[in-house]
Amino acid sequence: MPKQTIFIDVILPLSLPNLFTYRLPVELNEDIQIGQRAVVPFGRGGKLYSALVKHIHHSPPTEYQAKYVESLLDDKPIVNQKQLKHWDWIADYYIANPGDVFNAALPGALKLASETKILINGEFDGDAVADLTDREYQIYEALEIRQILNLQEISEILNIKNVHKVVKALIEKKAIIVEEDLKRKYKVKLIPFVRLTEYADNEKNLEEIFNQITRSKKQLESLMSFIRLSNRYGERKEVKKLELQKSTNASASIINELVKKNIFEIYEVAVDRIGNYNKELIGDKTLNEHQEKALTEVKEHFKEKAVVLLHGVTSSGKTELYIKLIQEAIAKGEQVLYLLPEIALTTQLIVRLQKVFGDVIGVYHSKFNENERVEVWNKVLEFEQTKSSKFQIVMGARSSMFLPFSNLGLIIIDEEHENSFKQYNPAPRYNARDTSIVLANIHKAKVLMGSATPAVETYWNATQGKYGLVEMTKRHGGVQMPEVLCADIKEATRKKKMKSHFSPLLMELMEEAFEKKEQVILFQNRRGYAPFLLCEECAHVPECKNCDVSLTYHKHNNQLKCHYCGTNKQMPSTCGKCGSPRVTLKGFGTEQIEEELALFFPKIKVARMDADTTRAKNAYHRLITDFESGSIDVLVGTQMVTKGLDFDNVSVVGILNADNMLNFPDFRAFERSYQLMSQVSGRSGRKAKRGKVLIQTYEPYHPIIRQVIEHDYLGMYNDEIVQRKKFKYPPYQRLVHFTLKHRDSNVLNEGAREFVLALKAKFGDRVLGPDFPVISRIKNQYIKNAMLKVEREISVKKTRQLVMEVKNHFEAFSEYKGVRITIDVDPM
Repeated sequence: MPKQTIFIDVILPLSLPNLFTYRLPVELNEDIQIGQRAVVPFGRGGKLYSALVKHIHHSPPTEYQAKYVESLLDDKPIVNQKQLKHWDWIADYYIANPGDVFNAALPGALKLASETKILINGEFDGDAVADLTDREYQIYEALEIRQILNLQEISEILNIKNVHKVVKALIEKKAIIVEEDLKRKYKVKLIPFVRLTEYADNEKNLEEIFNQITRSKKQLESLMSFIRLSNRYGERKEVKKLELQKSTNASASIINELVKKNIFEIYEVAVDRIGNYNKELIGDKTLNEHQEKALTEVKEHFKEKAVVLLHGVTSSGKTELYIKLIQEAIAKGEQVLYLLPEIALTTQLIVRLQKVFGDVIGVYHSKFNENERVEVWNKVLEFEQTKSSKFQIVMGARSSMFLPFSNLGLIIIDEEHENSFKQYNPAPRYNARDTSIVLANIHKAKVLMGSATPAVETYWNATQGKYGLVEMTKRHGGVQMPEVLCADIKEATRKKKMKSHFSPLLMELMEEAFEKKEQVILFQNRRGYAPFLLCEECAHVPECKNCDVSLTYHKHNNQLKCHYCGTNKQMPSTCGKCGSPRVTLKGFGTEQIEEELALFFPKIKVARMDADTTRAKNAYHRLITDFESGSIDVLVGTQMVTKGLDFDNVSVVGILNADNMLNFPDFRAFERSYQLMSQVSGRSGRKAKRGKVLIQTYEPYHPIIRQVIEHDYLGMYNDEIVQRKKFKYPPYQRLVHFTLKHRDSNVLNEGAREFVLALKAKFGDRVLGPDFPVISRIKNQYIKNAMLKVEREISVKKTRQLVMEVKNHFEAFSEYKGVRITIDVDPM
């Protein structure tokens, strides 16, 4: 009986709206499964990609002839059906392409990079070498030595950027052939170990061995050290090569000499990159009556509702509730996802939760390298088959939502109000909070969202009965809410009482804290040393050549830097416009605060937590550990210091400039300001003593500042909800934001006008714009924005259909081909 012809529809790792159909070679018929990766050619050059199998069927495509699948990369699926269903929802709701979701979901090392490989043509006549040019002969000679080269290596050999012409000439002369090869990025981690050879492990040969190496002190030391180290492992007479080298400060060549003398042999062992937790676990903590009451209410709500909002003031003990619910979920054999907005939070919380759960809990976020992320992915993937408890709980930032869960029972979304849950670039521009609720629905799991300052939309959903609502109004252990004070900067400046950027009251509070050996957190939501440089003669401000924004001064490298495109230049000593030496720095960032504190308080230790100081993988962990241990007295930071961190000894929190947040041009400005100020206030006085918070502002009687002082979340919520309803903003309307970009402002203006007119033809006065944003040019691209406000009752599917009709029609015009449109559903 002849075998049936099978076709597969695949998702390519490219931003394309459609799936593509390929023909499967008959020998792979028995092996194919949905969720596997297949190597397929795509495009005119036949470039190979690793695509994901979405459908298996017997219908050939009608519009084109299906190409053959080259090979399958996996023996079994690496993505399950529940994930594919979730991806479909994300692509549909956020108006994204399937390839965008594929790229966002999979770790880079599970996607394969296509590399053009160059080889010598075996049929090339050696006598024809004389016909090659100098550059062509250089490549040919290098290939004789190295057999295979890629284009990047050829570029380095010739020391020229564009090598395509030289390679093309060699192909035409039939001197070389080109092979498209797919390179696997994921590599198993191998650790070299050292053990004695069979000859050296025989006691009869010991005397001869020692005679061999007595002249080399380092070799003798290495052998003696190996014997000492290997005895620690009992029967396992092996030592890590690096550990052996460090023990005697020996180089690798010393160990290699002992290998040559048949004393040592080196072999490699595959190991997990994710370390094991080997410390003793701690028992359950007893909940207090407020926590017990809240836990009971959460469970009651879960009987009827899939999603519950836990509104608990800062330091009310929400994490202990999470732990109880996690324990119940894993006891039932379910998986748990614990979502956090910031990697900094995972750093501190993982230490706390590992003490309870050990290896059952794992971490997944973008600061992990690609190989580490693949190992976490594989551990989660294997859960269905092995039921191994390792990584049954995953804690991570938004990308952890894409892991291949098979039996998800509980999702915890901590600090649910945070805009860090929103993905901005590239597409899909999803909100991990909202997409996790959909994921939970697919798995029939429960969702618990926690926050001291819930998002207005979330709290509204709870009050409307869509979510369950549980309130925790008291801090754990009877600790009082911090005392919030306000310093009028305008008045202090007028009376000349300010010490640089510190009010007299803040200086006094810090001095008291340092005398009592207590710690201080200072919040300034701007990194760098100063936001801009100003000429006092002509008022010129240096701006970025690529963006319509002033350059920020960074003192540590004495550079002016653009925070949008990364352009930088050395700090000038004179004005670039009029030549005057009277240039002065205006405003202040975290770097300046750090420097000035060291001048006012020379004996204290100051550290800074912002995007500049936390780039390295373990930078967060080092900073947090040092602050927790008391080796840092003051932590100066941007938004990172506001997000749920827990420090026992912090008694004073200073908010250095509340006005920047309050005056930001955004309908969420007041809500965000309240959340940021309340959250950073919550870092103070979390244990025995009542903490103090000082807000520095030019408007001490601003309604939001009064609400922060009074810890009045409901007052802020009620004010906001009235404004949202009046001006048609979420939660009453759904927003879709359009950004149009082009290098030519005239083309952009004309294109944006046409695009918005087409939108208005479909949606009427629900469309606002087009307008230039505050920063109207970034990376030499001019920008215009438009906004669509849609009633919640209108179908999401219908909205997407109409938007895509307008977009596709607009992109068909050749004069607007260069205008890039990005769509952001539910912008933050």
